[in-house]
Amino acid sequence: MQFSLESLAALATIAGLIVSILALFQSRAWLALTSLLVVCLATGAVLYARKQRLAVVTASTVIEGQSIDSLNIANLKRRVNRTFVVQEAKHTARIEGKNLEITWRYSGYCRAARASTMEFSIDSEARTSFGDLDCSAYDLGHDPGMARQIRPLLIGTDGISKKISVPLLKPVKAKEPFGVLLKCTLPQCLPAGSGYYTSTLSFAQGRVPRYEVQLIFVGKAPSWVRVYDCTPPRPATILKTLAPSRHEPGLCEYIDVVEGAPGQSARVYMFWRDPV
Repeated sequence: MQFSLESLAALATIAGLIVSILALFQSRAWLALTSLLVVCLATGAVLYARKQRLAVVTASTVIEGQSIDSLNIANLKRRVNRTFVVQEAKHTARIEGKNLEITWRYSGYCRAARASTMEFSIDSEARTSFGDLDCSAYDLGHDPGMARQIRPLLIGTDGISKKISVPLLKPVKAKEPFGVLLKCTLPQCLPAGSGYYTSTLSFAQGRVPRYEVQLIFVGKAPSWVRVYDCTPPRPATILKTLAPSRHEPGLCEYIDVVEGAPGQSARVYMFWRDPV
């Protein structure tokens, strides 16, 4: 029979209490102190196990019967950026067939004494190895003409949710403005039928003054695009159905603009594309 950490800790707590009672009746102080220590350790294990179980539950996001696996994994290991204050964020997702091309642009100022890198989280429905991302970045603060391409670096493990770091051309200091642009191509990651694109903010600030998400579909337009708020620990909540801002043969564009978006938030854009 297998026991969970929480079950074993509960059993240890009960055993410790029994030993403590016996020790008190027999007036053995050393036995009472030992059993008390066991109870404290077991209680700590119970609290830790419950915390871990709660983290898994709150990180689980299911929308319209589909598990958003990349977001679920990202929520479990998400790191909040405390180095920069973002004043404007723009995410663009260009979807053509099964391929997804993302372009993220951030601007604001540095809040730390000194910063030389900026981290990003790349999440996708299918696993694309870091070597196949075709990823590049630009330090717009020191290279506004984007003449010097920067190759991002992988942080930690490679998977459907991965952390990458963009080294700036020059370090920025406190209150100094910054601008960073990241471009990545994720091939063969979006099947026909039901699909989604995740857009997240992970900054240690109350609000981002302007946050824009642009979806561009090349080829056949989707039947619909719906926006869900998936910010933990709240359950996924539908916000609206987007109407196309531009629709012409072979191209359809949707734009979602949020004024004063929470600094730590997640949106999922669900869509349906009929098989060709």
